[in-house]
Amino acid sequence: MKAAIVKQFKEPLVIEESARPTPAADEVLLQIAACGVCHSDLHLAEGDWPQMMKIVKTPLILGHEVVGQIIEKGAAVTQLEIGERVGVAWIHYACGACELCLEGNENLCPKQQITGATVDGGFAELMKAKASHVIKVPAALTSEEAAPLFCAGVTVYRAIKKARIHSGQRVAIFGIGGLGHLAVQIAQSSGAQVIAIDVNDEKLAFAQALGATHCINATTEKTVQRMASLGGAHLCIVTSAAKAAYDAAFYSLRPGGAIAVVGLPAEPLTFPAIAMVGREAHIYASAVGTRQDVRDVLEMAAQGKLQCQIETRPLEQVNEIFAEMRAGKISGRMVLKL
Repeated sequence: MKAAIVKQFKEPLVIEESARPTPAADEVLLQIAACGVCHSDLHLAEGDWPQMMKIVKTPLILGHEVVGQIIEKGAAVTQLEIGERVGVAWIHYACGACELCLEGNENLCPKQQITGATVDGGFAELMKAKASHVIKVPAALTSEEAAPLFCAGVTVYRAIKKARIHSGQRVAIFGIGGLGHLAVQIAQSSGAQVIAIDVNDEKLAFAQALGATHCINATTEKTVQRMASLGGAHLCIVTSAAKAAYDAAFYSLRPGGAIAVVGLPAEPLTFPAIAMVGREAHIYASAVGTRQDVRDVLEMAAQGKLQCQIETRPLEQVNEIFAEMRAGKISGRMVLKL
């Protein structure tokens, strides 16, 4: 099979023929139709996350937004059939028996395997996956439409879900890119007043078309002052990887407001304790999502409540996509069409 492989961190991916995977008794083999390209894939290829790099395998096939058709299954697989279309997310496997899994937090399972990190992912023509953890894709969605929802979509969905937003509350979204434009739609569908913040007027116009009530260009307006005039945010979702976005988000909160940590700056986040206490600010993180979260996001999209802006490219252009990511030239989500 053809695959794009990380042979060495910080080097271009090598596109070459690789051995056909053989599914174990509890696995299925997928003929991949589409795989989204996430910024996390670039971080992994660059070796940017020292703690995580301790568990990342090499050589490695990246890709954790995978949609494909089952073409082979192991002897123990009874719940799936050959020909079914399914997807694979970041969580390749969780044990289902530990304390966290039993609490409904399988995304935090200490025994989890990670697609495209600890096991090979979807930047390839074929991929094996745990039958227990693949998720059926609704017929209303194309494979290309569905693929980014397995990471970008579920990540912002869970971040908003955890905040328990009520109708009429103000949700500020910092960064209207691949994750941010999905967050606008998910927050808007909950009845929130959505405030979009970015440095690009075209992205802000797009956010407004998706339902944002207010738009703020952080390069031409004073974000914190404008947010104060709107009453402050009940929730700030920061999808940007810029630390400055977190600094602005913190001072954009109303008393009792919360920041959802989604974007991953290279440097540590710092918030003054006295200001946190003074406004009872809440800061929480959200790690992708569970299988049920993925199903919920797919159903939203199937009902027409969520649409991902996508551009498709062939596998051979994956290194060019990474170059565009580094340069900040990508709007929406890139999807490899296999």
